[in-house]
Amino acid sequence: MTSDNLIPPSPKYDPAGDPPPDDAALFAESEPIALFERWLGEAKSKEPNDPNGMALATADEHGFPDVRMVLLKGVDASGFVFYSNAESAKGRQLEANPCAALVFHWKSLRRQVRVRGLVEPVSAAEADAYFQSRDRGARLGAWASKQSRPLEDRLALEKRIAEFTAKFGLGEVPRPEHWRGYRIVPLAIEFWRDRPFRLHDRLTFSRESVSAAWTKSRLYP
Repeated sequence: MTSDNLIPPSPKYDPAGDPPPDDAALFAESEPIALFERWLGEAKSKEPNDPNGMALATADEHGFPDVRMVLLKGVDASGFVFYSNAESAKGRQLEANPCAALVFHWKSLRRQVRVRGLVEPVSAAEADAYFQSRDRGARLGAWASKQSRPLEDRLALEKRIAEFTAKFGLGEVPRPEHWRGYRIVPLAIEFWRDRPFRLHDRLTFSRESVSAAWTKSRLYP
């Protein structure tokens, strides 16, 4: 199969078709977190799987980039929260270079949001509270998985899960010290929506520091 068969052609647009939603309604909020929460709420009702899925980009101490999908687990005026094993590749990269970028892509809505910012740990109390809200199997998995490190075979992982299942029995499964929460404190948030002929709408909020006021502007597509 050639790449011509794999890559979809550029879309064709019907000039008589319905126009896209009005900008004034789509970009109504003057504060980015409020606008993000509205878009996420709309995505939750439209996306069949993981509307809170986001691509997380990090870089190591040499500036070499890396990216993977993770799940957003909290958002408020302070930033965007996710959880991970601090000894994983992403954890080591964030330790060396505490900056990151996110992309949310909602195909059903034909929208995306990009975030860039600084990374800080969430409090131990916050991490503990979220960890205890997880399914017990996921809590045991956090103990069993040596995330990002070589795995001999699936049996080796299943043996570790069995070991920690036996260790904790029917009792509480505490949060491992290496399992932590990270908050991306945004310095830039861009909202994008698809428009015909690649003439997309782009609205960006930016600020010089986490204590500065947001500046709102439009960008060429």
